[in-house]
Amino acid sequence: MPSSTSAGTTMGVSVAAPATMDAAGYTALTYTTVGGIESIPAFGATSAVNSFQPLAGPQEKHKGPVNYGSLQIPMATDRADAGQTIMNTLGEPDNNAMGSFVVTFPNGDKRYFRGRVFGSPETVGSATNVLMTNSTVEINTKVVKVNAA
Repeated sequence: MPSSTSAGTTMGVSVAAPATMDAAGYTALTYTTVGGIESIPAFGATSAVNSFQPLAGPQEKHKGPVNYGSLQIPMATDRADAGQTIMNTLGEPDNNAMGSFVVTFPNGDKRYFRGRVFGSPETVGSATNVLMTNSTVEINTKVVKVNAA
């Protein structure tokens, strides 16, 4: 695959859970596009490093628990945007529901996962800044990768 820019990447959210945690389950859902996203940071599974240092010999490293990652998603605040409304609702402190998410790359590849929104604080900044909302999504499932045909 040739290299590409990120321009045109989108993220969608659904309050529904997939029937199965695979491509078929996720693609059966209806997603609402979250508008005004400025950037999407790196996301995906990493393993904790469990290390052991014997008195004699090199340090041993083993894979520990998996962390599926988190996203800090900056977006230009738009109260009329249906996707941002869902993100804000999921981010309310008394809402513990998980959402289903899809990130679609410009070439059509998709990344599906479930997670909780741990807040959507607003940033005012200075007179030359755009009003921003920054949602934090903590990913709780394996990221299912579906590459375009």
